[in-house]
Amino acid sequence: MSLRILVADDHPVVRQGICSLLKAHPGWEVCGEASEGRQAVQMAKDLSPDIVILDIAMPTLNGLDATRQILSENADQKVLILTMSDSEQLIREVLGAGARGFVLKSDAAKDLVAAVQALERHRTFFTSRVQDILDSYFAPSSLATLPTLTSREREVLQLIAEGKTTKEVAVILGCSVKTAETHRSNFMRKLHLHSVSEVVLYAIRNQIVRVDQFAT
Repeated sequence: MSLRILVADDHPVVRQGICSLLKAHPGWEVCGEASEGRQAVQMAKDLSPDIVILDIAMPTLNGLDATRQILSENADQKVLILTMSDSEQLIREVLGAGARGFVLKSDAAKDLVAAVQALERHRTFFTSRVQDILDSYFAPSSLATLPTLTSREREVLQLIAEGKTTKEVAVILGCSVKTAETHRSNFMRKLHLHSVSEVVLYAIRNQIVRVDQFAT
């Protein structure tokens, strides 16, 4: 039986490169490709792949929240995060979300196959450059200073940062405008943000959205 892999990345060229690398390995099958986070969550539910490879910065739903939603549906799902950033906070977020692997895009050519092989064997895989951060992750106070947002608050934050209005957020999430406004007020209070521009800056700095999403 082949290993079925779902690949999610919003850059077609990058996604095609990843898929080509995976398809070249005997016994592996790319069962689906997604270009944004919500699509990845739905495809993971519909296709039940063995492994899901997710980019962090995707439209409508970032890779971290997509991971959380995928694992809420199937706690045994194996998720591998592929990203350009190796910031300490991001790595801790990846671990907290429940992903079993973390590979930098700059290391994908040499690490991606090994990472998928590790997850296939029910092991974890993290790029060697993040080992020091992994070692400190389990310190009792390592997550104490990070703000705690609910899953819905994180979703609303991303959509607001991407330029959606509160009414558009309500439509996308299937909730009332009042509920969307409440989530917006809550995350802004928790993060001490006071304007949409501050929300955008926070989202960029924390790899929730990419700078090129705002390019003209």
